[in-house]
Amino acid sequence: MRQVLRTVNRVLLGLTGVVLVGTGGTVLFGGLDLAARWHLGLPEDWPWTRPDDVLLSEENRTRWTDTGWWWPTVIAALAVLVLLLLWWLLAQLRRHRLNEILVDSGDGEGALMRGRALEAVLAAETEALEGVDRAGVQLTGRRTQPRVRAVLTLVPHADPGTVLLRLADESVAHARASAGLDRLPADVRLRAVGHRAERVS
Repeated sequence: MRQVLRTVNRVLLGLTGVVLVGTGGTVLFGGLDLAARWHLGLPEDWPWTRPDDVLLSEENRTRWTDTGWWWPTVIAALAVLVLLLLWWLLAQLRRHRLNEILVDSGDGEGALMRGRALEAVLAAETEALEGVDRAGVQLTGRRTQPRVRAVLTLVPHADPGTVLLRLADESVAHARASAGLDRLPADVRLRAVGHRAERVS
């Protein structure tokens, strides 16, 4: 999926760049009247050859506006374009989960570790820590440089500092050692579990 997204990104950025450079160059060419200054013999129907030229003539702009299918088609095409652009933007903002991690096996070849397996072990070990009610763990980044994203729900009266210290010294340290990584950065969010008020007699 990540490879497909990279390919789509490159194609879209390439096409966007070609369109923008071509359109901007053509507008600049006509706006500065370079055809007349450089004495270029361009065809009669060449667009934007003079500063007073327009992209579309009035005839071209109003050719289909009186037909019933024109405006629904334009609106539908623009809606599809907006949805595609929103999907693309959200795809860029979303952090992708790692499916595998490259582990140094010591033989120079390396081995692949399933990302979900390491996430499950990390979550189980973190939930076993004192003061942690639930733990959600996700691996992001590159398979040679993974990062941990964790959301911890703490029990009432838990000490957040102690929980974070034990998380770094135990759960994350064990995961880093088992994967043979030099470093394993972690982004942690803490939440407090809801509880009812205690009755005091």
